[in-house]
Amino acid sequence: MRVDYRELAATVASLTEGETDVVSLMATVACEVHHADDRFDWTGFYRHVGNETLKIGPYQGGHGCLVIPFSRGVCGAAAKTGEVQLVPDVDAFPGHIACASSTRSELVLPVWNGAGQLLGVFDIDSNQPDAFDRTDADALTGILKTVFA
Repeated sequence: MRVDYRELAATVASLTEGETDVVSLMATVACEVHHADDRFDWTGFYRHVGNETLKIGPYQGGHGCLVIPFSRGVCGAAAKTGEVQLVPDVDAFPGHIACASSTRSELVLPVWNGAGQLLGVFDIDSNQPDAFDRTDADALTGILKTVFA
């Protein structure tokens, strides 16, 4: 099944309306996005905890890496540059961290609060190569802006 981003955005907005706790928001977003599309094998957040370090946050799927420095992997690159990382083949990404050996492609989006501070990154892994495109990146960026701004 392919995600209907309009429906997903409406569902997430309804579930998160009025909530201000960042961890609760992350948990809800991770759950709803994870179950919205069969391509999404691991869906979750890595929280920015200072010192150019990400730590695992709410997620759906198998275990994730507990700590990721900004200097490593796709999540680190998204946090360090503040730019979406759309990776069709993780094996071709320099410094990729294999938290799960089944991951073939990855989409990582930086997450900002309303004051423009980096809260962390939203990471989606797929066991399919080239599973994500700009449509996914743009739609999910919009959802994250609505929830965390």
